[in-house]
Amino acid sequence: MANNLILKTHPQIRKEGHKMTSKSLVVCFGEMLIDFVPTVGGVSLAEAPAFKKAPGGAPANVAVGIARLGGSAGFIGKVGDDEFGYMLADILKQNNVDNSGVRFDPSARTALAFVTLRADGEREFLFFRHPSADMLLHESELDINLIKRAKIFHYGSISLIDEPSRSTHIAAMKIAKKSGCILSYDPNLRLPLWPSEDAARKGIMSIWDQADIIKISEDEIRFLTGGDDPYDDNVVLTKLFHPNLRLLVVTEGSEGCRYYTQKFHGRVGGVKVKPVDTTGAGDAFVGGVLNSIASNLSLFQDEKGCEKLYSLRMHAVRSQ
Repeated sequence: MANNLILKTHPQIRKEGHKMTSKSLVVCFGEMLIDFVPTVGGVSLAEAPAFKKAPGGAPANVAVGIARLGGSAGFIGKVGDDEFGYMLADILKQNNVDNSGVRFDPSARTALAFVTLRADGEREFLFFRHPSADMLLHESELDINLIKRAKIFHYGSISLIDEPSRSTHIAAMKIAKKSGCILSYDPNLRLPLWPSEDAARKGIMSIWDQADIIKISEDEIRFLTGGDDPYDDNVVLTKLFHPNLRLLVVTEGSEGCRYYTQKFHGRVGGVKVKPVDTTGAGDAFVGGVLNSIASNLSLFQDEKGCEKLYSLRMHAVRSQ
């Protein structure tokens, strides 16, 4: 999804779920929204002459990425009872993602975000969520059976910002953990959505020690540690790696990534490519990693396995 999925108009938009069964199911929980991106690159939002719509939302992107790699994925979240909401649910279905966990809110709109990569390399976001439907998912609306069928339960931090989505998020994690799911966490820091930097740091870290797998970027390390060197292994191991964590992956953009487990840690360099747009690259990485882990839980138990996981990210970048 993100910017790399072409939207099409469909004669019928259905609310019914597209159901699949698989022992390697990955269920993604959180936001699904519409991104509006400039029709030309390298400009600020104010300078953009026009925008085109694209499906987005990190957890939904991951679900689609897994399905496109041939894996089994489901999505749980809430959209507005509007045309954008129906369109997003239908896009999940077209991409073979189980959308039976999608709920439609009649009183709130589907979230919107304007996003651009300026010429100076800085990402610019403008969100419309006051409140949006994804913030209003209630625990009573959770598709519990879908969660229980999952091998991996994946989520971000945006659903932790407001109630009732925060309580619903925590309840879903408890159900997943009790069912034996591996918990996967990508904080996906979006500071403009949080009341303050302190609230963002506390909110993200409030569920940190419950995850089995965590993916973060060097910028997120710097933010979460209060400015420490994100490339220092000791910083990562002492401040971010917790005793129950199975795998922590730090992405470094074009430079590659680092991986940390309870027994070893290492680094794999990047592959030179000509990127079209880096929006959603982290989600593509997570989708590749989780799809592989769901198929073979032993992959991250040895260093060769971790390097194999990383190779999936290279495939994802090439396909951008």
